[in-house]
Amino acid sequence: MKRTEQFKKEAVKRYLEGTHGYKLVAREYGLAPAVLRRWVMWYRIHGSEGLKRKTGQYAADFKLTVLQHMWDNALSLTQVAAVFNIGSPHSIAGWERRYHDGGLGALEHSRRAAVAHMQAPTNKPEPQAEDDTRSRAELLDELEYLRAENAYLKKLEALLAARPKSTTPKKRK
Repeated sequence: MKRTEQFKKEAVKRYLEGTHGYKLVAREYGLAPAVLRRWVMWYRIHGSEGLKRKTGQYAADFKLTVLQHMWDNALSLTQVAAVFNIGSPHSIAGWERRYHDGGLGALEHSRRAAVAHMQAPTNKPEPQAEDDTRSRAELLDELEYLRAENAYLKKLEALLAARPKSTTPKKRK
């Protein structure tokens, strides 16, 4: 749900009064503490401008500048988004992934264009013709491999399902 600038400012001011922590103020406003923490960071760096809704597209050079700043200063996605007043840290994660996959040129494309230009995986087996000419031994070998793969995936799923869930939340610094 999108929140108004006034709502964000009210929640941030409540936190900045200093009488309550992130968790309590976030609960009062029906927010996740991480969201409130991000709003406070944006507000501290950019003032009220940091709480305004951000839309639009960024140039490839700007995206590269953001990524370079993040890497040079070992910043998190949220921190670098706050520094450059970018609305979503997830956008920066996408830029980083696209940059690693295709360099500066990949940053110039929109998300839709990037998806359209993605290549299909090359390790996918080609479909066999209906008049399969493989020998019985080859077919049995493939069947054995597929059964082993299936058993492995079932075992992995069972192990993940049996993993004990942490009952105590991790403490943040």
